[in-house]
Amino acid sequence: MSEAALATVRNRRIGFVFQQFNLLASVSAWQNVELPLTYAGVGRTERKDRAMTALAKVGLAGRVQHRPGELSGGQQQRVAVARALVTEPDLILADEPTGNLDSVSASDVLGLMDELHQAGRTLVLITHDIEVASAAGRVVGIRDGLMTENDNRDLENVR
Repeated sequence: MSEAALATVRNRRIGFVFQQFNLLASVSAWQNVELPLTYAGVGRTERKDRAMTALAKVGLAGRVQHRPGELSGGQQQRVAVARALVTEPDLILADEPTGNLDSVSASDVLGLMDELHQAGRTLVLITHDIEVASAAGRVVGIRDGLMTENDNRDLENVR
């Protein structure tokens, strides 16, 4: 595929949740969420409507005007998840989505990830946390370049 075609696939078919959130500090939550739609050429009204819907799905309907610095870490991660969802991707890649969160916020984000999975989304979640991995139905471990796969009953052997 050409670089342009690959970029289109990444923008429209894959949602990314980054460990460090990667939110733009100078714009509101809804403007951060609409960004992938801007790149996809979606019109202004539809972008805002879809961003608001995605933020409502992650429980932030009341915080759409807030900038990232005005949100807790858990709320920022929810904005990042909403941004990953707004294009309605087939696949969501989440890199340590709970790594910077307290236990309550981490539990909330994992619950949201489970809801997305139950709704038919494919999720690939990267984590070093065995408790987080235990929430998955399938665990693939990588150590020294070798993959191991478990069905989640024996996570100690994934290390």
